[in-house]
Amino acid sequence: MARKRLFTGLQPSGTLHIGNYFGALKLFLDLYEDYESFLCAVDYHALTTVRDPKLMHENTIDIVRDYLAVGVDPRKAVIFKQSDVSEHTELSWIFNAIIPMSLLELGHAYKDTAGKGKEATVGLFTYPTLMAADIVLYDTDVVPVGEDQRQHIEYAREIAHKFNTTFGETFKEPKEMIQKDVAVVPGTDGRKMSKSYGNTIPLFATKDEITKAVMAIITDSGGESPSNVYNIHLLFKSREELAPVYTANKGNYKASKEALIADIEAFVAPIRERRANISDETVIRVLKEGSEKARELASAKMKDVRQKIGVSFND
Repeated sequence: MARKRLFTGLQPSGTLHIGNYFGALKLFLDLYEDYESFLCAVDYHALTTVRDPKLMHENTIDIVRDYLAVGVDPRKAVIFKQSDVSEHTELSWIFNAIIPMSLLELGHAYKDTAGKGKEATVGLFTYPTLMAADIVLYDTDVVPVGEDQRQHIEYAREIAHKFNTTFGETFKEPKEMIQKDVAVVPGTDGRKMSKSYGNTIPLFATKDEITKAVMAIITDSGGESPSNVYNIHLLFKSREELAPVYTANKGNYKASKEALIADIEAFVAPIRERRANISDETVIRVLKEGSEKARELASAKMKDVRQKIGVSFND
């Protein structure tokens, strides 16, 4: 029996943080060997925020280096770059042509940006259709995501269903896979960890950078245990392991933060070292091999799609 397919992607829009790791990438690592897995650097998505070509290039190399550093084996997953497979954007346009604007107007990212009076680009507005194309193009069964990405997978299902009912059964309707206990990773200010909030702890940070970020965590002076520190600490150790630490340090926030720093450093140090030894040449080779595999599958799917919508004259 063929294995089910799993797809995930991260934007090359900046340095990965522990929220990216625990919110989605760790779940991918725990599962990917049991599936036919696809891991994509979604550079066209990043274009909504990254306008510097040199930075885009560097970020894309770096994010794939990150994938490899945390332990993804390119022999067991198809690692590729979104822009290397033109079928993604072609399918996204087809989806744009058949879904109503009212659906995309409900998108959280678009509503949040527009609601704050910021410029909302067409790319941000249609972001869900490109993400749907990314996913359904490979007949994906499951997508590991954080809770904040649930809506995008719901969009992918709805868009796939719309196409199937319009042109005939073509796409699988994917399901989200969310690890409930870390669905939303807390940041240093207690909100969701996000680069846009400036409240992150970088995944490959140095010891000094970890210390600076942890010492900046906002604490609740009215409690015996600093909840923001504790909630981040739960990513690295169980409640049972943390109980004696926080019991012994009631009211001593500095000691609790120092314990968190030690545990983050113990986790980060080995992957930071692996990352330093992965060359640009290795990354480019992995992307080339992965993109060839992805294009083969995407091309076959788009041949079927073009015939279904009537733009292909081939039998």
